[in-house]
Amino acid sequence: MKKNIAIIMGGFSSEAAISIKSGTVVYKHLIGEKYQPYKIHILKDKWVYIDEENNEFPVNKNDFSININANHITFDCVFNAIHGNPGENGIILAYFEMLGIKHTSAPFYQMALTFNKRDTLSVIKTYGISVAKSVYLNKGEKIAPDLILDKVGLPCFVKPNNAGSSYGISKVYTREALIPAIEKAYLEDTEILIESFLSGTEVSVGVIQYHGALKVLPITEIVSENDFFDYEAKYEGKSQEITPARISEKEEIKVKDTAKRVYAILNMSGFTRAEYILVNGEPHFLEINTVPGLTEESILPQQASAAGISLFQLFDNAIEMALAKPSSLNT
Repeated sequence: MKKNIAIIMGGFSSEAAISIKSGTVVYKHLIGEKYQPYKIHILKDKWVYIDEENNEFPVNKNDFSININANHITFDCVFNAIHGNPGENGIILAYFEMLGIKHTSAPFYQMALTFNKRDTLSVIKTYGISVAKSVYLNKGEKIAPDLILDKVGLPCFVKPNNAGSSYGISKVYTREALIPAIEKAYLEDTEILIESFLSGTEVSVGVIQYHGALKVLPITEIVSENDFFDYEAKYEGKSQEITPARISEKEEIKVKDTAKRVYAILNMSGFTRAEYILVNGEPHFLEINTVPGLTEESILPQQASAAGISLFQLFDNAIEMALAKPSSLNT
């Protein structure tokens, strides 16, 4: 009997459209004899199932079920394809865990922690993982540009603390450009992070649980045509994503070891893709994505393909790993 899989996509952030693309790809690859996938749009104004004719059926939030032509549908597993809020920050996962519905992501606390860039950096720094110098600000807090730049220097990056897909990020070269960059970041979040610029090779590395074991995927080198790996570079073809990365064997071993350590330190499960800058051969952690892009062109699927893992195998494994986990209501 086919298992009912709810593929949740959309969300409440600027990443909703990207999430729907990811979720639609997951849906396409799960159609078959093993699973009955359902496209579930989780949006600010509605939670709905979308059928093949684009008809909408409301989701019952009391038990996360749907009714289709008098058939009551419940789900064996939720495949989380929501980038940003509420999928990547753990909010909706806490809801599923309260309902006892299994899902493909890490537990809600780990998701919430890793969505917060400052808190993630605070944790991994204590384990000796190299990171950039940084300053954290809350909206409304008095801004002291000279004190900030004394710590992080120029150029520096200003970014929202709880947002993805490079929305709201600026690379700042002058003192005069700092305040406008901060104001831009505050459009995305009430908390921001200002980080020193690291000069080196940028790489992205996926770590997943595959067939019950931790697997580090082939490393991707990021070469942006723009000044940094911004939205255009990520989603509009303004970058080269080279897999495997053109780094030395020694650097590859260091990056993979660091990525595996970070995954373990943060007590992750499911998909992750983390970014690092190699500075004189030393990986410096930038951030971790726990709901990375899942289209055919996205980095994690590229890495899986380089490892000989098809998209169906990647998505099927995530569901099987989720189903094998004990329910949070029984722990």
